[in-house]
Amino acid sequence: MIIDRKRNYCSINKSTRDSRKATSLICFFGIGSTLCVISKPSVMRKLILQLAVSLDGYIEGPNGEFDWCFTDQDYGISQFFKRIDSLFIGRKTYELTLTMGDDAMPGFPKLTWYVFSTTLKEAKPGTVVIKEDIEAAVKQIKNEPGKDIWLFGGASLTTSLLNLKLIDEISLAVHPLILGGGKPLFSNIKDRTNLTLVDTKTYATGLVALTYTLESK
Repeated sequence: MIIDRKRNYCSINKSTRDSRKATSLICFFGIGSTLCVISKPSVMRKLILQLAVSLDGYIEGPNGEFDWCFTDQDYGISQFFKRIDSLFIGRKTYELTLTMGDDAMPGFPKLTWYVFSTTLKEAKPGTVVIKEDIEAAVKQIKNEPGKDIWLFGGASLTTSLLNLKLIDEISLAVHPLILGGGKPLFSNIKDRTNLTLVDTKTYATGLVALTYTLESK
């Protein structure tokens, strides 16, 4: 406890091992009354890898196709959109969305786009390009006020952020089919990563939604 008689207040700081649960209690003393204000720091934003994957672990078919992804219903994506206000994307995936125009992501909310690239020269208005020091940039963004962040892809960006232990949650829509080849979800991962299963949902179509949490830096 710190008491300042000149300013007529005291402050008591209590911290837990989890910095996101740290609490400060500040009391102001007046004549015949005491006012206590409890303040809690904002919770760090989560970086969420959320995407569709085949049963054999591919996110694209052998020819880069996505026609195997189910589109017959929502599969929880509208609820997911309520959690996020930003999107992380690699250059190749970003340029692919540009070629697809407005049909690339129908129904998307308005998001702040962060493109990770050392070679991208131009980007659409409102897009933030991250060219260097990925780890520092991601940590800074995660500590800024806002909702959670969607790690949209692609595979190389996912690998980099997973190796840096910056991903907090993985949400996979596992489709009931085997592609037999294509682009794998995970490659060149340096270390074993332990996951905690926190949610599952099974649909009549055979799609299974799995949500895992990770220990991030």
